[in-house]
Amino acid sequence: MLGSRRSRRRLTTALAGLGLFVTGAALQVTTTAAPAHAATTNRVLFDDGHAEEAGNADWIISTSKPDPLSQDSTPSAETDWTGALSSWGVALQKTGSYSLKTATSALTYGGSSTTDLSNFDTLVLPEPNTLFTTAEKTAIMTFVQNGGGLFMISDHTGADRNSDGEDAVEILNDLMTNNSVDSTDPFGFSVDTLDISSGYPAAISDSTNEVLNGAFGTVTKSLIADGTTATLKPADNANVKGLVYRSGYSGNTGAFFATSTFGSGRVAFWGDSSPIDDGTGQSGNTLYDGWNDTGATNAALALNATAWLAGDGTSGGGGGGGGTTCTASQLLGNNGFESGNTTWSATSGVITNSSSEAARTGSYKAWLDGYGTATTDTLSQSVSIPSDCTTAALSFYLHIDTAETSTSTAYDTLKVQVLNSSGTVLSTLATYSNLNAASGYTQRSFSLASYAGQTVTLKFTGVEGSTLQTSFVVDDTALNVS
Repeated sequence: MLGSRRSRRRLTTALAGLGLFVTGAALQVTTTAAPAHAATTNRVLFDDGHAEEAGNADWIISTSKPDPLSQDSTPSAETDWTGALSSWGVALQKTGSYSLKTATSALTYGGSSTTDLSNFDTLVLPEPNTLFTTAEKTAIMTFVQNGGGLFMISDHTGADRNSDGEDAVEILNDLMTNNSVDSTDPFGFSVDTLDISSGYPAAISDSTNEVLNGAFGTVTKSLIADGTTATLKPADNANVKGLVYRSGYSGNTGAFFATSTFGSGRVAFWGDSSPIDDGTGQSGNTLYDGWNDTGATNAALALNATAWLAGDGTSGGGGGGGGTTCTASQLLGNNGFESGNTTWSATSGVITNSSSEAARTGSYKAWLDGYGTATTDTLSQSVSIPSDCTTAALSFYLHIDTAETSTSTAYDTLKVQVLNSSGTVLSTLATYSNLNAASGYTQRSFSLASYAGQTVTLKFTGVEGSTLQTSFVVDDTALNVS
C-alpha cells in the first residue's frame, strides 16, 4: 500500500533473539559445531538431566558423566559400567564406531558446552520425568529438523517417579505438541495414555527394514512390563511407521515401537523402559532385566535403532551439528508463516495476518517496516544443511511498496544476510530498497550450497528512515536441499 502506514497491531514473537542458522555447502563459515567427525564414529548423547534416575529408575549408561570411559575405558561386560543402561552403552562402545556421552544439565543446540546437541548425531531420552523447558524443546526439535536422530522411550501413564505431577507419556506428548518449532503433530504419532501390564509385542514382517534387520540382529519380539503404545497419524506425517505392535493391534493403533522423520532427521519411539533395563545398576534400585529377556529381542531392537538414527551405514539420519548425508527436503520451519509466531525469531508484529498488506498465499506473512518513522525490523530462524547436500536453494517471495518518490536515493533498505553463530556478518546476499518497489510479489533465489555441513544465521533486516513509509513483505520462504 502507498502513503503513511497506518498503525498496525504488533504480534509478539516468542522466539525473539534466537537467530536463523543455516548449514550448507555454499559458503565457508566458522561455526560452534564440533569439527566433522569420522565417518565411522556415531556420536550419541544419553539424557540424564530430567530425573532419569528418580525412584527405582536408573536410566544411565554409567555413573561417570559426561564421559563413561572415565569409569572404564575398555568395557567388555555390562558391569564394567554402572547403570541400568550399561549393556546398551557397552555394546555400542565395543564396536569402536560410537562416541557416547551423558548430559546432566539443560539440553541446548548451537551452544558451546561439550554436551551441546550440535556435537552429536543422536539424542536418547530414556523415560524423562520432568518437563522440558521451552528453550530445551526448541533445541531438541531444531536438532532433529536439522538432521539429528531422536530416540524417545516412554513408560506407562502414571509412572511419575519423582512425584512432580508429570510422567513420560505427558512429557513426550508435550514435547511434540507444545514447542516453538512445529506443534502440528510433526512426527505423526502421539503417545497413548495407557498402562499395559505385560506382553510380548511382535515385529511386523519387513525384511528390508534396517531397524528390524540390522547389523545387531533380527528383531522378532519386544517386551511390555507396564508400558504404553502410540497412535499413528500418517495423514500428518506420511513417514511414520509402526514396527512392533501390541498383540491384537496393527495399522495406526497399538504401535509399541515406531519410527518417523522430521525435516532432515529421524525419530524412534519405544513404549516402555523395561526392554532397555539390563537389571544391573546403582545400589538401592529395583531393576528388571528386559535387555536379556529370552522371550524378546530387545537388545537388537535398541542397537539397530541407534545405528539407524545415527545414519550408520544408511542413506540418511544423523548429523545434528551438520550431517554427513543428504536427504532431499525443505528445511525451513513455518516457511509460509501460517503457524504465526513460531519457529521464526522476529521483531514484534513482523509476522502478521493484517489485511493491510496481502499475503502471497494463506493469511500470514512477514511484514518488515512500513511505519513512516525510524524503524528497524528483523526476521530470522535456525536451520542446518547436511554436508553431503550439493544443492541448497534459498528462495522467498518479496513485495515492496513505498511512499518515497525518489528514483535515485535508497532511503529505506532490506538486507538479507548470512551470519555466524556469534552474530558476525559473513555475507550480504542482497540489499533491497524503496527503489525496488513494484506491484505484486517477486521470487528471489540464492544458492547456499557452500554452507553444507555448517550452521550459520540467515537474517532479514529492514531499516526505515524517519519519514515516508516503505513496506518489505516476505512470504513463502524455502530452503530446498538435495
